[in-house]
Amino acid sequence: MESIVQDIKNGNIECFKMIYQQYHTKLYFYVLKCTHSAYLSEETVQLSFILLWEKREKLSTDYNISAQLFRIAKSVMTDLLRKQQVRNRHTEIMVRETPDWHMETDLTVKEELTRVYNSIEQLSPIRRNVFKLSRFEGLPHKEIAKQLSISPKTVENHIVRAIRQLKDSLLLLLPAIFAWLC
Repeated sequence: MESIVQDIKNGNIECFKMIYQQYHTKLYFYVLKCTHSAYLSEETVQLSFILLWEKREKLSTDYNISAQLFRIAKSVMTDLLRKQQVRNRHTEIMVRETPDWHMETDLTVKEELTRVYNSIEQLSPIRRNVFKLSRFEGLPHKEIAKQLSISPKTVENHIVRAIRQLKDSLLLLLPAIFAWLC
């Protein structure tokens, strides 16, 4: 037990892969049981293993890898659920603050906003993070690169690909938007 934790702390990628294989499914179903969301389960598992590797030096040899991994997953899951609640609140506020049109129009706006948010959330974690830092936080490419320890060119590539991916997914909305405008 202690040796596995120490191996991961030392950067043993083979040991990490073994832990991934052993716990991936268990973590997925643990989160699925708590959230009833396949999307949140997948995100939580991926982010948990990323954090396990990135923060491996901070692992404690006093606890087994299972306990530490599930603690990371619980923390990640809680964070994702909080973010989802905030997103839902923002959507509700945006819908509430729209002018008083017909009830049908309000529902259409809410549906479209939800689709936009969902499209953004479907981006890969790193691409979504880069896109939000650029578009929502207004950070320049160099600052994002510094914050995420990636090159400015990589930031640019993520933004270009995110926009392309969003355009592709949102193009499906155009008929609904045109129908709404007419």
